[in-house]
Amino acid sequence: MCDNTKIILQTQRLYLRELSSSDFSALCRIMQDEKTMYAYEGAFSDKEVQNWLENQFNRYRKYGFGLWAVILKETDRMIGQCGLTMQKWKENELLEIGYLFEREYWHKGYATEAAVACKKYAFEILNVEEVCSIIRDTNIASQNVALRNGMKITDTWIKNYRNVDMPHYLFTVRK
Repeated sequence: MCDNTKIILQTQRLYLRELSSSDFSALCRIMQDEKTMYAYEGAFSDKEVQNWLENQFNRYRKYGFGLWAVILKETDRMIGQCGLTMQKWKENELLEIGYLFEREYWHKGYATEAAVACKKYAFEILNVEEVCSIIRDTNIASQNVALRNGMKITDTWIKNYRNVDMPHYLFTVRK
C-alpha cells in the first residue's frame, strides 16, 4: 500500500481508503477531464479540486465517512473515488453512494464493485435501512451502476448546479 491512510474496505480487485492531501494530482486526473466531468458541466479548476478534497476531510471528521480513494490492488494506483456522503434531496438529507472514476477505468466493473461494497458497508457497519444514489438524467453509465447495485428510481428533482438546471433521479435500495 502506497499510503498510510486508513483502509475502509476491500473487494476482490480494489481497496478503498480515506483520501489524503497526496491524492490531489490523482483527483486532478479525474476531475479536470472534461469528458469525465460532463455531468458536472465541465472540468474543475485546481481550486475546485482542492475544495472537493477539503470537503471530504470535513466529512470524515463530521460523519466518519465520505468519498474514499479507490485503489486498484494490481497496480496500487488510485483510479477513482467512491463512498458515502450525506446529500440534500429536496427538504431531506439522505445517505448517498457516490462514485467518480478516471475515464481509462470506465466499463470494467470497478464502479459497480466499489458501489456494492459501499452499500454493504452502509447496511452492515453503519446499520442504516436505506441508501441512495442521486444521478443526473443524462448520466446513463452511473444510472446503470445504480441499477446493478440493486437500486430503483424512486423520485426526480431538478437541481441547479453551476447555474444550470439539471434533472436528477433518486435511486434507492433498502436493506
